[in-house]
Amino acid sequence: MTDLPGRENDPNDNPFAMFGNPEQMAQAMRQFADMLSAPQGSGPVNWDMAKNIARHAVVAEGDPSVMEGERRQIVDALQLADLWLNEATALPSGVSNPQAWSRSEWIENTVPVWRKLCEPIAERMVETMGGALGGGSLPPEAQQMAAQLGPLMGMMKQMGGMMVGQQIGQALGSLAREVVGTTDIGLPLSDTAALLPGGVASFSEGLELPAEEIRLYLALREAAHHRLFQHVPWLRGHLLGAVEEYAKGITVDTSALEEQIRGLDISNPEALQEALSGGGLLKPEETERQKSALARLETMLALVEGWVGTVVDAAAEGKLPSAGALAETVRRRRATGGPAETTFGTLVGLELRPRRLREAAALWQALEADRGIDGRDAVWGHPDLMPTADDLDAPDTYVKGDTAWDISKLEDGED
Repeated sequence: MTDLPGRENDPNDNPFAMFGNPEQMAQAMRQFADMLSAPQGSGPVNWDMAKNIARHAVVAEGDPSVMEGERRQIVDALQLADLWLNEATALPSGVSNPQAWSRSEWIENTVPVWRKLCEPIAERMVETMGGALGGGSLPPEAQQMAAQLGPLMGMMKQMGGMMVGQQIGQALGSLAREVVGTTDIGLPLSDTAALLPGGVASFSEGLELPAEEIRLYLALREAAHHRLFQHVPWLRGHLLGAVEEYAKGITVDTSALEEQIRGLDISNPEALQEALSGGGLLKPEETERQKSALARLETMLALVEGWVGTVVDAAAEGKLPSAGALAETVRRRRATGGPAETTFGTLVGLELRPRRLREAAALWQALEADRGIDGRDAVWGHPDLMPTADDLDAPDTYVKGDTAWDISKLEDGED
């Protein structure tokens, strides 16, 4: 403590009073130090800082370590769910080391994929902000200061990177408070099948259903996703590639950024951060290439979710009395969107939503009825066999069509 006894509350004797709230100033200084510690060439975002911000966000609302009893419940549920799935799909197990994670552990373990998804748009935001912060968009008094302190303007790009890192960290912290596992948004965020006890508890709020059934149903969904992501070699790259392709068409709304910066109070340590809140600065170009990437992504997300729902329903039949109610809860959660989709929109500029979930599920069910489980799952053998958006409109035509199911012919044609 540096305060003298009896003088702690005397603002006239506080030499730092001009800097405002000391806690806010301390946080800003920590984040500034994080920014300066980023190694050269490490990319547009300081990911260590982003992770710290995300972890602080979840810890602030309570993120206890996973207790041994909770860990055992989650591991047992994932193992049992994986066993049940053997009867519902021809794809082999994708669960080799089931785990239970805290929200902080989810952040740490999924950042590598977030980095791949976020950096294309983050780089453009940093470039744009570096120009806006160092140019004519600043208020006149700030421009005069910049002219006098020319060498410092080289740090403006780093400041842009810091602010984007803040935004990503806050978004990941928000998302971590909502997810129940590694596959909620339909993308493979980790090779490890895991559930978050805290996320399962939050999902269960308001549902008057047995906790064991809820946990096991969510474990079925997690394990089913991992069967796809582990044993359909092209799927991971197809999904992540579609997100990247879409992100390449995102631009930063320079006029909106300049308008926000023009009215900033530069003495307010939170002003720049507030200017970046939300996804309003991200503006799709809506090129034909981008529209094609988005349509491809939404169709594939619907097909993944539809297949998962189909095999989970089959695996749970006769074993989980509340499976039907839980399936409808999950469908509403995924189809109508929510904070997770909004948060993802702030990260990569689009909302991940399987808009045609019911149509996709109907197609998989029709395919199983006609060709059996093995024939249904054989479709995942090659991307050229997958249903298209048009096929979702006419599933019977796809199922009864003259599609050649011999994958070797497709592979020969690629040579």
